[in-house]
Amino acid sequence: MGQPMNVGVVGCGAISAQYFPTIDRLPQLRLVAVADLDPDRAREAVQPYAGVDVLSVAELMADPRVDVVLNLTVPAAHAEIALAAIAAGKHVYCEKPLAATAAEAGRILQAADAAQVRVGCAPDTVLGTGTQTARKAIDDGLIGRPVAATAMMVTPGHERWHPNPDFYYVPGGGPLLDMGPYYITSLVTMLGPVTTVIGAASRTRAKRTIGSGPRRGEEIPVTVDTHVTGVLVHASGALSTLVMSFDAATTKAPHIEVHGEKGSLVVPNPNHFDGLVQVLSIGDDGWRDLPVAAGYLEAGRGVGLADFAATPVGEEPRAGGTLAFHVLDVMESLLASAHSGAAVTITSTCARPRPVASPGVTLW
Repeated sequence: MGQPMNVGVVGCGAISAQYFPTIDRLPQLRLVAVADLDPDRAREAVQPYAGVDVLSVAELMADPRVDVVLNLTVPAAHAEIALAAIAAGKHVYCEKPLAATAAEAGRILQAADAAQVRVGCAPDTVLGTGTQTARKAIDDGLIGRPVAATAMMVTPGHERWHPNPDFYYVPGGGPLLDMGPYYITSLVTMLGPVTTVIGAASRTRAKRTIGSGPRRGEEIPVTVDTHVTGVLVHASGALSTLVMSFDAATTKAPHIEVHGEKGSLVVPNPNHFDGLVQVLSIGDDGWRDLPVAAGYLEAGRGVGLADFAATPVGEEPRAGGTLAFHVLDVMESLLASAHSGAAVTITSTCARPRPVASPGVTLW
């Protein structure tokens, strides 16, 4: 405590441009090195930031300055990079999901426990004022005992804007593995862990056409389900209905709604840190806007890593590996249920992450 945690980043693709500015302004973190399969891309990514070395992956893992490896590779490489970092004695913070499969994620947590290093994982958007204000409203009893929730994400697919969208349509991708972590992490944050799931899924097209960049017009194969829906049964008794789709235009439904015995709550986009929370109690004439009441203010991707760095040894980080493993287990089980037609019992669990202090705090 008192000294910044030195960060080494593996993977300098599109998402790194969201992490680097946040890390640069957070006193808890210091970016010291990056590595990428394309060294030129790595050099371009860190050009605005002085004193950051561009290394090979092996060199970064061996660098004694690096305290934590921020793993921004594609999902299929998450386990390989995380395990290499743990073997080198480094803490690990992964972009979501923790790994391509729950089995791989389990190996990461086991290796970290044996090496006595910590694991964290995105999404950290749930630490912002949107989800945290909604959580506080639920915890304060504003809508009474939660009964149900809905979570909706509908888009025609990322190939329309991403120049290299291949990984969205292979195992570890798809709308559930790509966007589900935001929604399910928010639901677990507000309503607690999941005990059972039942799902259904479909795949509308065998190929997708890239819509931007140098590969525009190229077709790529689709090997995952692109529309997934299901019900999550929380340990609290609440039932969450989930729809994740790369197969339709859009939806007017709220990203998340939580319904309680006394009222209903509109929760903002869990892919964003902030947003308006609204409540309607039984008997009200209309929705009321709630003021910001909790969460990290003016947050960006990387606040979860700063929270990780500030978490005392022995405490689970809010964006911790146990939560990420449970969310991945829920998603994998939902797909298994969709293919079998039977409900699946979730064998993992986690504690609800500690709330972020009220009435909203900054990390800088």
